[in-house]
This record gives sequence, C-alpha cells and structure tokens, in this order.
Amino acid sequence: MTTLRAPDTGERPGVREFLLRAPAVGPALALLVAIAVFSVFTDTFLNPDNLSLVVQQSLVIATLALGQTLIILTGGIDLANASAAVLATLIMAKLALGGAPGFVALLLGIAATAAIGAVVGTLVTQVRLPPFIVTLGMLTMLTAVAKLVADGEAVPTGDALLTWLGTRRYLFGGIEITYGMTLALLLYLGVWYALTSTAWGKHVYAVGNAPESARLAGIKVNRTLLSVYVAAGVIFGLAAWQALGRVPNADPNAYQLGNLDSITAVVLGGTSLFGGRGSVLGTLMGALIVAVLRSGLTQLGVDALYQDVATGALVIAAVVVDRVTRRNG
Repeated sequence: MTTLRAPDTGERPGVREFLLRAPAVGPALALLVAIAVFSVFTDTFLNPDNLSLVVQQSLVIATLALGQTLIILTGGIDLANASAAVLATLIMAKLALGGAPGFVALLLGIAATAAIGAVVGTLVTQVRLPPFIVTLGMLTMLTAVAKLVADGEAVPTGDALLTWLGTRRYLFGGIEITYGMTLALLLYLGVWYALTSTAWGKHVYAVGNAPESARLAGIKVNRTLLSVYVAAGVIFGLAAWQALGRVPNADPNAYQLGNLDSITAVVLGGTSLFGGRGSVLGTLMGALIVAVLRSGLTQLGVDALYQDVATGALVIAAVVVDRVTRRNG
C-alpha cells in the first residue's frame, strides 16, 4: 500500500506558529531578560535573599492567578477571586480566635471559597449571566461582607496550622524557602497535569475555544464550567492559607488589587483572554515577571506609580499581541 505524503517544502514554523504551540516560551524569555537587565543595573538583585523575597512576594498572587487561569481558559473571568480569599482568611482567623481547631477553621475557609465558586458557576451556566457581571457583583458583596465580619479591623491568628505555610527552611545553607512556596509548586504541578493529561483538561480547552463545537462533540459544557469555578474556588481558599502564612493577620483591606494583579499575571503569561489557549507554566512566569519588575524598579528608585504605568503598558501590549496572533492564525 502506497502512503501519500505532502511534499516537504523545507519550510519551518514561523515565530507566530511556534508561540501558538508553546505560549509559555515568550513569558519565560521576557522573565530572563528582566532578570538580566536588573542584575546589570543593580548590585543586589541576584542576591539569594532578594530572589527569595521576590518569590515570596509573588506567592499569593501566583496562586490566585492559577485559579484565574482555569476560568480564563474557558473564556470567563473572575473579578472576585482576591475578595473571596480575603473573606476566607477572616473566616479562618475568626474561627480559630473563637476556639475552633485550626484544621476545622482551615477546611471551613476553603469550603467557603469553593461554595462561592459554585454559586458563580451556577449563575454562569444555568442563568446564562456573563462571568464579568456575576463576579463584579460578587466582588462588591464579598468586600462588604469581609468588612462586616472583621468589624473594620484586622483579626490576628496565632494558630500554628493556619500560619504553618510561613515556616522557613533553607536550601544549600542559604536559599530561604517556605512551605507556602512548596504548596504553590505542588498546585501548579497538579493543575498542569490535570490540563495536559486528563480528559477534563481537554474539555476545559475545548469549551474555551468553541463551546458550541464542544457541546456537539458530546462534552458536557455546563458541567465542565461548574467544575472549573469550584476548582478555582478551592485554589483561592488555599491562597488565603498562604496569605495567613505570610502575615498572621486577616485584614479585610488586604489584596485590594489582587484580582487585577492575578489577571495581569495570566495575561503576561500568554493565556488568551478569549479562552482556549494558555498554560499554567506561562501564568507562573507572568506572576514572576510582575514581581521581578516591581522589585527591580524599586531597587532602581522608580516611583510606585510609574511601576503601575509600566505594568499596565505590558498588559495592554500582551493583549494586543494575543489579538493579532489570533486574527492572523
């Protein structure tokens, strides 16, 4: 039997095709360039203590961005992820302060964010409301509820389990790491595996790319969307645990821009805001880019407002590139 093959033209995939197949490559290169530039223009950027601090500062946002990635891959967006995490920190701290075991407080805090995700997912799938509108309303409500629960004040927690992720250890005698970093790494590995090696992950990409085609192919679109919002809610609860590990106080005013920072990390990481394309590795690179940029510019003496301008310009540029790439794809 003769097998017909397309003639070999000798052409190789262009840059655009390569980036479509490996969207995390661009953010990784950008991260390396940023590290190289700041290491040249500052004397302390490559100091192990500074690099450890950069990672720790990106920890909570990186975890929020991980859940945000799942939602954006389906073509949605979550403006309430940070406020849900803040509410969870208050629930955990309040319960522990009232005498509840730390394990119970932790589980109930995570259960609260999972329930919020289920509510949002139900409104999106059953009532057919746009995710932007649902999560915008949820953002307003959760912010108010958090302040009511806290009575306008930060709630301290001395529970060992709730602050356990802040425990520090040292690699090779000098590189400081925390258990929170380890948890973030495990979460990223777990979600990466789920997206790349399971039927559920393929369904997530299919729903984000073309929901009607996914439905015709037999994929239960609503069930997939609901599972994504619940899974993201659990991740937001774990981000709350990380936050208590970094600062053992539940503050209702914390992470006010956490939702926007997480979206920034996702976009800079190469995940398309239009759904169906992206990777958790890219999101991790995006979160590190933001942290590296802020740390490097701070060491250079650049005002925080100009740092925000630079970050915003990067986000717009990333969306423009994504838009042009899709239009020409």
